[in-house]
Amino acid sequence: MPTRIVFFGSPDYAVPSLHACLGIPDAEVVAVVTQPDRPRGRSKAPQMTAVKEAAVDAGLTTFFQPEKVRRDTTEALRALAPDIGVVAASGHILPNHLLELFPHQVLNVHASLLPRHRGASPVASAILAGDEVSGATIMRVVREVDAGPIVAQVETRIDPLDTAGTLTDRIAELGAELLGNVLPRWVAGEIEEQPQDGSIATFAPKLARSDGTIDWREPAEAIWRRVRAFHPWPLATTTYRGEPFLVHGAWPVAGVPGTEPGTVLAGDGAELTAALPGRTSRAVVACGEGALALLEVQRPGKRPTPIEAYLNGDRELIGSRLG
Repeated sequence: MPTRIVFFGSPDYAVPSLHACLGIPDAEVVAVVTQPDRPRGRSKAPQMTAVKEAAVDAGLTTFFQPEKVRRDTTEALRALAPDIGVVAASGHILPNHLLELFPHQVLNVHASLLPRHRGASPVASAILAGDEVSGATIMRVVREVDAGPIVAQVETRIDPLDTAGTLTDRIAELGAELLGNVLPRWVAGEIEEQPQDGSIATFAPKLARSDGTIDWREPAEAIWRRVRAFHPWPLATTTYRGEPFLVHGAWPVAGVPGTEPGTVLAGDGAELTAALPGRTSRAVVACGEGALALLEVQRPGKRPTPIEAYLNGDRELIGSRLG
């Protein structure tokens, strides 16, 4: 008999793990549990989650979309006689009556190297913390958030050019590949789980839009990590001429002593780094320590624009004070 999988997931991050489950020999995804369809875009028309869209494209037909997982969902899943659950960012809290349903437990594909960065924003938190590596952890789900025993892990180096978006995509693929290899061995009883060391756990709280607000009194290195960690959401934000001013890309450089934080100075035109071929410091913002060369910015109602093009239309940015 094939292993009967119930997949729990909602955003783009979860789609590679769903595909991995669909590709496991002698396994069958018998149901998908995902967030409800929600209004999006200007039309406000209800749209499927990324996981539901991928599942529909794969020919799956059994979906559950509760706001909260209650006993009626558990009983409906029980009727499908599942063997194992797989979670990848479903956005649901899974109660005990659901966890107890699966003979082979529930595995979670978490986007960090647990016990580091338990919680809702592990990728952004890894970049904010200045971690050199991150990765994916497959763990057995318990009632405490991301505290279950570790089944397997895979690492990836955090590149200086990584944003939360690029790093999330890479971790999603690595985690999915690991899941495809681990799940059959887990069901066969060939893997021994390892408990987490809770004494060294760190936590990654859910992000809010206000988290993106830049405080130019911080060191340039910290603001640079903030720009990367909050891309593509909620985006690093300051103010210019009384309006929001978004910073999509930046690079830390040497500061000018005595300059008030937030002041925009003309750069010296020097190339920034070998990692950024052709990019020069055209506009530099003084920080509490060091400075930040702006690379890509956005005004309200406009598209993100490379700083070179932006300055062609707004030379008054130089000499202004942000924030």
